[in-house]
Amino acid sequence: MSEDKNVDATEVETPVAPAPEDQQAGPDLTVQDLQALKSIIDVASQRGAFKPNEMMTVGQTYNKLETFLGAVAQQQPAQGE
Repeated sequence: MSEDKNVDATEVETPVAPAPEDQQAGPDLTVQDLQALKSIIDVASQRGAFKPNEMMTVGQTYNKLETFLGAVAQQQPAQGE
C-alpha cells in the first residue's frame, strides 16, 4: 500500500557542516590581553585620565579583573601537573 515516490538526487538537500575556519572566526581575547588591560587601567589612573565620578566604576572593574587574573594564575600550575 505504500507508494514509491521517485526523488531526483538534485532535489535532496544534504546539510553541510561549516568549515573549521568559520567555527574559529569569533573574537579572540587572551589572558595576556586582560593583563594588558589591567596595566592600561593602572597607567591611565596614575596619569589622571579618569574623572572623579568615574573612579568607582574603574576601580570596581579593575578589582574584578585582578581577581579573575589571580584565579587564572592559580589554575595554571594545577593544569600543568
